Amino acid sequence: MKILHLYHDIMNLYGEYANVAAMQRMLEKNNVPCEIDKLSVNDNLSLMDYDFIYVGSGTESNQKYVLEHLMPYKNELKEYMEAGKMLLMTGNSFEILGNILKDAKGKAYEGLGFFDFSVKEQERIRNTADAVFTMEGQEKPLVGFINKCSTMEGIDLPLFQVKMGLGNETKGTTEGIRYKNFYGTHLTGPILIKNPYFLINLASDLCGKEMNGDYLTYEKAGYEITLRELEKRMES
Repeated sequence: MKILHLYHDIMNLYGEYANVAAMQRMLEKNNVPCEIDKLSVNDNLSLMDYDFIYVGSGTESNQKYVLEHLMPYKNELKEYMEAGKMLLMTGNSFEILGNILKDAKGKAYEGLGFFDFSVKEQERIRNTADAVFTMEGQEKPLVGFINKCSTMEGIDLPLFQVKMGLGNETKGTTEGIRYKNFYGTHLTGPILIKNPYFLINLASDLCGKEMNGDYLTYEKAGYEITLRELEKRMES
């Protein structure tokens, strides 16, 4: 199994290298050989070589830098997604897949155009919130944290239903986007550390067989505590 941590150096605001480490450990614990590559803006990309690609969150300026670097690989990335290969993008990284990304000063950037949504950043305003999201096919809710300065409009393939926290739009009830085996969300944590059951399901889909997550004792305990405390706040 070949994994690519793309833009590992400049899109890693929340220690999101841990998402790749979590997936690697899951595969190795289930006796699935795993190879990790780390590539960035100074590297040439051969995206179809990989089974799983991860991109984390970065500053708004680094996000635009990544958009510029990925533009020549637009068709290959589209081919990767259409082939049903797995791609996880967290934080603001998945915002570049829409049509238009407008920064806080009003400058518009052409996105990769894979989806018909637009992004608008807000100047000097960041929206933050703890989050509880539910997802079709996922028995347990996901938990984490949202920290963003943008709103997104026009997403018709949402990943999550918002039970607590922030959606794609300011007061939206849905969050993220999903298409085939592409998952995009602002949820950080890191997401695969905070949500061990989501990790198990993602790895199972990746490998085409059920993964054993019995070793995730502390991660599961931490998840249950976090979910319980957030649900208390939802009820109050």
